[in-house]
Amino acid sequence: MTATRVLRTAGAVEAISLAILLANLLTVHARTITSVAGPLHGMAYLTVVAAASMAQGATGVLWRALVPGVGGLLALRHLGATRKG
Repeated sequence: MTATRVLRTAGAVEAISLAILLANLLTVHARTITSVAGPLHGMAYLTVVAAASMAQGATGVLWRALVPGVGGLLALRHLGATRKG
């Protein structure tokens, strides 16, 4: 798998898990959902940072990946924009 593909997958998981955590917080606050989605979100965030550090060719990708919640999507967008020209 390439770093871009890992970044795409982990960025989507990071954003979706954050949405699940926030929806749970605003509604029922079920402990089970928090105990599953919390570590999933954390691992997705770490994967985004690792994949962004391995991405080649674009400066600023790692800094965008460090933004919690949507950093993976921001880094992926910046990576695609710099590769297109």
